[in-house]
Amino acid sequence: MNRALPVVRLRVPTDEDAVAWHRIFDDRDVMEFHGGRSAELYVYEELTARQRRHDAERGFCLWTMVDEDGQVIGFTGAQPWPRDWGPKGEIEIGWRLGRAHWGKGYATAAAQMTLERLRAAGVSHVVALVRPGNERSVAVTRRLGMKLAETFPHPRLPEDALCFRLDL
Repeated sequence: MNRALPVVRLRVPTDEDAVAWHRIFDDRDVMEFHGGRSAELYVYEELTARQRRHDAERGFCLWTMVDEDGQVIGFTGAQPWPRDWGPKGEIEIGWRLGRAHWGKGYATAAAQMTLERLRAAGVSHVVALVRPGNERSVAVTRRLGMKLAETFPHPRLPEDALCFRLDL
């Protein structure tokens, strides 16, 4: 049975969103597949500034997710793969959600909106890199219609990153 997805709004991240991201991602469960611990506030300040530049230059970024009550609940969006390993030169779609909002369909709804915006921006395909064991993110990739295409050796972990792809 398919349930209706929740209402979610995407916006270009603000300076205040850096503080909100820092607060809602300060959770061991949220950060399990992202280094295991929360980043310092300045990391989110730099990230939100970089995303504003991406949006201005490319028409897409990691947008702030806002729920139906106007609360910041995470981010989703896309950006060029930022590392020197993995799918270099590709556009990666991604999401991160505060723990209180898991299991409600927000990541899927926001990622679907992201795909629509990427198509409008002329992006031809996207990738999503997911760590093995991150079944919640694997489930979102499947709901989006993404397929496991390849794996990349992780430079710091004893595992391969799973690379899902989708033609837009």
